Amino acid sequence: MSTPLLVVRDLKKHFPLGAGFGRAGGRAVRAVDGVSFHIDKGETLALVGESGCGKSTIGRAVLRLCDITAGQVLLDGQRIDDMPSGALRPLRRRMQVVFQDPFSSLNPRLRVRDLLAEPIRNFGLAASSADMAARIDALLDKVRLPGDSAGRWPHEFSGGQRQRIAIARALAADPDLIVCDEAVSALDVSVKAQIVNLLQDLQRELGLALLFISHDLAIVEHMTHRVAVMYLGRIVESGTKRQIFTAPGHPYTQALLSAVPTPEVGTARTRIILKGEIPSPIDPPAGCHFHTRCPRAFDRCRSDVPALQAMSDGQFVACHLHDLPAVHSPRPAAAAALGGPDIEVTQQERSS
Repeated sequence: MSTPLLVVRDLKKHFPLGAGFGRAGGRAVRAVDGVSFHIDKGETLALVGESGCGKSTIGRAVLRLCDITAGQVLLDGQRIDDMPSGALRPLRRRMQVVFQDPFSSLNPRLRVRDLLAEPIRNFGLAASSADMAARIDALLDKVRLPGDSAGRWPHEFSGGQRQRIAIARALAADPDLIVCDEAVSALDVSVKAQIVNLLQDLQRELGLALLFISHDLAIVEHMTHRVAVMYLGRIVESGTKRQIFTAPGHPYTQALLSAVPTPEVGTARTRIILKGEIPSPIDPPAGCHFHTRCPRAFDRCRSDVPALQAMSDGQFVACHLHDLPAVHSPRPAAAAALGGPDIEVTQQERSS
């Protein structure tokens, strides 16, 4: 069995809070609270969940844009979370990122030519100025922008074109893994589809692995191989795209999918209404973090932390309901309540 490209083991990231008016010192925001997953070469793993659940923090921790509190991050079997900056620098080329806002992630004082040349120059990938120019032309061609784009400024492009430039800049370092942090959420629907198709084409052509962080379940369902669902710093369910979208095993996943309209006229899903507010990551609930909003919570949920346990080939669920007799399992009801695979998050979920 081949070694996964990226392995994350029991990752924790806590942001300490200093003492101040109305609060004591020694407390922390538990942004990520024990997350494990892997990504194979050429694979897409989607991280989904409500805002504030820790998705983007995981992306930044993987890229070493922030130090972690505990856990391990391995790239091709080599641990990188505790690696000194000097030793890490060559490996940074292999991990790149595309951020949500293509305008703020591009230096407005640099022409596109200089934006793309910067990573090539930093990692010594061009042998000469002619080689540099050829690489820039090839990158623009890969992201389907005209050659004269190299001499223009970021403000001269539309949002979708700027995101293509950001993708080209990520590709300039010849990476193995790209973290897409809400990379299409700021774009119009038609442009969003174009960028997703571009990412899929590039993945097939270059063998890229993608960590795709998103709220949009329609996009996730279209382009991912596997899905990990997060709630309040923890992964509550993971599995293949088909498993998550047709037979979700966690009540939170079922609620997310029930909130979206079905594409077929005259059909509807049974809406699962979650009551209450998301708990604070500063003081998360004991036991299962979701029990304060779960319509099927029982006593054990309030005291014991559920472990991710295997349900079927490749699907894992962290829910005590699956330890009960089969008649109480949430999966049969979920299969009946959920409709077809073309799913899109409602505006309420996007803004939550």
